[in-house]
Amino acid sequence: MPRNSTRFFFDIIKKPIITDKTTKLLELNQYSFIVDKKATKNEIKQAIKYIFQVHIIKINTVRLAPQYKHVGKFHGKKAQYKKAIFTLAQNDQINLFPEN
Repeated sequence: MPRNSTRFFFDIIKKPIITDKTTKLLELNQYSFIVDKKATKNEIKQAIKYIFQVHIIKINTVRLAPQYKHVGKFHGKKAQYKKAIFTLAQNDQINLFPEN
């Protein structure tokens, strides 16, 4: 699949991260999303611009290590994921909580 196709853009952005910390970041016009592990900052920026029609000022990414879990005698780990935190322009906004 070509990396500039519209389907590719929708495959990059997985889901928003909704926690106490990220809701406080919304006041600073910063949004957090789980993204594809192999996506670069430029690809994430293009996908956000295409999907939400907003202007991005700054983008930060972090690859979080897998978390190890123990349930009784069983050991396992949660999947590794990549998080993107981006700052939008002052007049732009993404509606994560629709009214309906």
